[in-house]
Amino acid sequence: MPAVTDFKVSINYKQILSIAMPIAFAIMVPQINYITNNIFFGRLNEEALAVAGITGVYYLIFAVIGNGLNNGLQSLIARRAGENRIEDIGNLFAQGVRIAMLLSIVGIAITWLIAPIILRYSIHNEVTVNMAISFLRIRIVGLVFLYLYQMRNAVLVGTNQSKYLIIGTATEAIVNIILDYGFIYGKLGLPHLGFNGAAYASVIAEGCGLFSIFLVIHFKGIDKKLMLFKNFNLDKQSFKLILVQSSPLIAQYGISIVTWEFFYILIEHHGSRALAISNTMRNVFGFFGCFTWAFAATANTMVSNIIGQGLSDKVVELIHKIIRLSLMFSITVGIIINIFPAVVLSIYGQDVSFITEAIPILRVVSVAMIIMSAGTVWLNAVTGTGNTKVNLLIELFAIFFYIIYVYIVLEWKNMSIIYGWGSEWLYWICTFIPSYLYIKSNKWRGKKI
Repeated sequence: MPAVTDFKVSINYKQILSIAMPIAFAIMVPQINYITNNIFFGRLNEEALAVAGITGVYYLIFAVIGNGLNNGLQSLIARRAGENRIEDIGNLFAQGVRIAMLLSIVGIAITWLIAPIILRYSIHNEVTVNMAISFLRIRIVGLVFLYLYQMRNAVLVGTNQSKYLIIGTATEAIVNIILDYGFIYGKLGLPHLGFNGAAYASVIAEGCGLFSIFLVIHFKGIDKKLMLFKNFNLDKQSFKLILVQSSPLIAQYGISIVTWEFFYILIEHHGSRALAISNTMRNVFGFFGCFTWAFAATANTMVSNIIGQGLSDKVVELIHKIIRLSLMFSITVGIIINIFPAVVLSIYGQDVSFITEAIPILRVVSVAMIIMSAGTVWLNAVTGTGNTKVNLLIELFAIFFYIIYVYIVLEWKNMSIIYGWGSEWLYWICTFIPSYLYIKSNKWRGKKI
């Protein structure tokens, strides 16, 4: 097979944007799905909107575990692409699929057997906990589709073909919105399922998204070019390599979102209004943070790729360019949010008092997004160097201070949730500082993966 050179990246703004923008829109579509669900929930009642905060973050725990696997695999694939070792990419993909399936089975089992016990112990409102358990036992089935989808994302982003991501996510979004409307309200000839209707809609939509991206990979010849389905036999060495690279990231992301679930449980102790408002903040953070996360994913794959090309001296220059673009987008979004806060919040169909209470928190969140735009790029650059154990240590450092802060503010002192959301400032500052210092230390040079 002739050497393939177009998978190597260049260090310029055009290249960064060509990778980041498709990723941003691909990330944005699931966020649109989540926001759509919450718009429908908001028109059911405030209780449904509040419960969606708990269920959304719970499912996100498992989604980011898959994302940890995805990012570890993506870093490996990008390194092989930079080294022109294309024949290794298909094998890495096959082993990643094996691991993804095992993780999805574990996630489903935990949700059915263990999560109900934890939720009943943690949540005060009986109606809330019963709604959450019923919803999650349906929703968690989509984990199988989601994890396989994330493995395909790792291949496309890792080989500089992120432009194809939008096709799968657009399919998922369209199906989700149509089925949400049908199942939640009993429209379009579909059964009236209420709150649980969104769970069925999301599972079916994830399956459709996976199928559509499979068709893209097949008809574009990407599967043959990268030999994705040539051999699915167990390769213990590659299997172990993926686990070594991904395990710290899986632990990192899992711990992060479990901690966020802890935050939401503390918020629930302040009442359903506080929980509903915080759920809208999660929506805003998710939707407008898409560009920041896209630049972070770009930092991961580009740093790994150029190291594979033998251009380690260019890593910091590359990170600075990505940071400039990330800050530009986040500051622009922050300004828009602060000029039109009521417009942003009005889409959830709540009353004026709800919007009035939420606006100060929205302003806190907008500043947190700007801090995140720098912190998460530096953190993902660490991932790109291949030393994912450092990522886990950084996460533990940040989480330690985060947990102490939210417990003191929300539970011990029972302060307003405005101050509770200030924890995002603390978290991203604690993430940024050690990531920056690690990259500047040059201790990552010579790391082989």
